[in-house]
Amino acid sequence: MPLSYILLSITGLVVLFGFAHRVLDRMKMTDTWAFLVIIGMIIGTLIPNIPITKTVSINIGGAAIPIAVCVYLFLRAESTRERVNAVVVSIVTGIAVFIAGRILPAEPEAMIIEPKYIYGIVGGLIAYLFSRSRRSAFIAGVMGIMLANVMQAVSNYLTGTGGAVPIGGAGFFDSVVISMIIAVFLSEIIGETREKIQGGTSKKHLEPREGMASSLIDTNKKEEGDKNEQKEDE
Repeated sequence: MPLSYILLSITGLVVLFGFAHRVLDRMKMTDTWAFLVIIGMIIGTLIPNIPITKTVSINIGGAAIPIAVCVYLFLRAESTRERVNAVVVSIVTGIAVFIAGRILPAEPEAMIIEPKYIYGIVGGLIAYLFSRSRRSAFIAGVMGIMLANVMQAVSNYLTGTGGAVPIGGAGFFDSVVISMIIAVFLSEIIGETREKIQGGTSKKHLEPREGMASSLIDTNKKEEGDKNEQKEDE
């Protein structure tokens, strides 16, 4: 069984039992919707690729559905800054994955780990490191792999290199799944840890407590009033 199916199955169980509710809530997705997307991605990979050109095709489960989710998250972004960040980081991620494909050996047998796994890891790490939210991390993680596929297709056309480029299909599906899971997982775990550290017990004494300001003002007013009463008595 491909690694992507295993990862999506595990993610589906996590979503089904409600363990990913907070993450999905922050991404403005429901558990049911996320579970259906996962099922759709798995089933979509079994459908033949849709041809775009003679050498380029697009996979339903590995490209069309993830791209649709990215469009949804892009439209639900909370600010223009987040949308711009998602676009820029997607481009950066795509370039990084494309360069990794050029640097790595052409023969998979010469490597300890499959190149498609490395593409996913590189995409996920870059997407996390430069993103400002979980939504933009997901978008960059997915679109980075897609853009790398497109860059490869353009490169093949310009150099006259043969070979089909199935966007989101074949081994690229593994890269897409690994990239988006790593991007969101790191954003959630490290982001949550950072939030706890910044708002932890070490800084509680710096945070205003409820009613503290008003109580201090009332105390000061009371002291001033007592002093004024003393002066009047004198």
